[in-house]
Amino acid sequence: MHFIIALIMGGIIGWLAGMIMRESGGILWNVLVGCVGSVVGRFLLGTFSGQGHLTENPFDPRTLLVALAGAIILLAIYNLIKRGTMR
Repeated sequence: MHFIIALIMGGIIGWLAGMIMRESGGILWNVLVGCVGSVVGRFLLGTFSGQGHLTENPFDPRTLLVALAGAIILLAIYNLIKRGTMR
């Protein structure tokens, strides 16, 4: 059940990050960006703040914000590599 919720939340987070960064993609792209962005966000949060973990609740606002920030960072890096601009 957690896996399905993670995919759904990853899709929503990826879609929001795509809207913010003006990056169009399909459902699979949104899920991929959201899930990988969540991992990136958790890694950066743990590295820079010393907090190694967030709550396991997928609807916790801190977890959602960290996942969104990670997805935006991931899309910015993708845009830099693909187009040479952050857009």
